[in-house]
Amino acid sequence: MLAAVPLLVWAPPAGAEPEPAAPAPQELPGWPTDDASPEPPAAPPRAAEPEPPAAPDDAPQATPAPSVDTSPDARPASPEASPESPAAPDAPAAGAAAPHGAAAPDALIAMRTAGAVSSGSRRFGAMADLGLPDGATVSIVYRPIRAIRLHAGLSHNLISLGQRAGITWVPLSWWASPTLSVEYGHYADGNANPLVRAVSGDTTFSSAVLDRVGYNYANAHLGFELGRKWFTFYVHAGASRITGTVHNLTAATMSESAGTTSVMFSKDPTVQLWSVSARLGFIVYLAK
Repeated sequence: MLAAVPLLVWAPPAGAEPEPAAPAPQELPGWPTDDASPEPPAAPPRAAEPEPPAAPDDAPQATPAPSVDTSPDARPASPEASPESPAAPDAPAAGAAAPHGAAAPDALIAMRTAGAVSSGSRRFGAMADLGLPDGATVSIVYRPIRAIRLHAGLSHNLISLGQRAGITWVPLSWWASPTLSVEYGHYADGNANPLVRAVSGDTTFSSAVLDRVGYNYANAHLGFELGRKWFTFYVHAGASRITGTVHNLTAATMSESAGTTSVMFSKDPTVQLWSVSARLGFIVYLAK
């Protein structure tokens, strides 16, 4: 660093011309002075960025965004202050219990579909069976649900025409299943003498008691069935209660009485007995 050195200036006498002052010392380039901080070097000039091409005249114009009024008067009212929009009910939380007395949707669907006959199963059918005391019976069958079977039809016991109706419970949906059946039947009065003559071979047989033979019966049977979809074969066995009225008993006893002994009845007696019963048959399901 060069410091300025003071020079002693000699004053010339009056009238003399002043000598020119010595030039001020110059600073060397690149050397900073004491009272001046070094300036950072200038940044290189940036290259000019290319301007984007001008949009063609037929280009779609951008739709300006709608302005939003942020003034206090334009703020929406709170939900409590707007009666036009009622508050939406709170959605039930997942897994929350249903109200008392109301079944959950899944449980309700399960209850409606439990035990129902599948869409491919047939509900209506025809049944035929043979047994005692039922005789020969042809019935119409209906299955409201898979485990329950209803039937009703006409019967004949070689004496007279009768009717029978009943219900069967089939607990299993397998191809083979046990069953429980309950039925009630009725036979009108008919002449049984032709049947006795055909069975005994005695063409001269005749009895006043057999002129009117009819009875009511009730069955309670356990059984076993094979088949499910469109054909079922079954065997049922159990007990039956038979109730009937014996007609013309006085005339029969009078014809067979000897000497002065006679038996008379003021009215026809009613007979009730329990008997072992059984039957076998089949069902053909015809329609859905």
